[in-house]
Amino acid sequence: MNRYETVFILTPVLSDEQAKEAVQEYKKFLKKNGAKIQYEKFWGLRKLAYQIKKKSTGFYHLFEYNAPGELIKKLETDFKRDERVLRFLTVKLEKHAIEYVESRKDRKEKVA
Repeated sequence: MNRYETVFILTPVLSDEQAKEAVQEYKKFLKKNGAKIQYEKFWGLRKLAYQIKKKSTGFYHLFEYNAPGELIKKLETDFKRDERVLRFLTVKLEKHAIEYVESRKDRKEKVA
């Protein structure tokens, strides 16, 4: 299994509760299809760098997970079909990126 990082932006028309509900749906989808979530972060409502579908803000969320490669195509198809999703990006993490992410998490835990 490979390690992936997915960031997606939900439309700002949703309430905080609806945005978190959408995130839970995708979390369940990942787990149901064999992914093991390593880290997730809800960044909340943020300003976009440029307008997307006449929206200037959106709810950002990050998932970092281990999953089989064929799951990514299914996940991205779901994102494309979902009207709540403005944009998404999935990146396969290489060895050095994984080490960097782990060291960054260690530093945050020591500070807290």
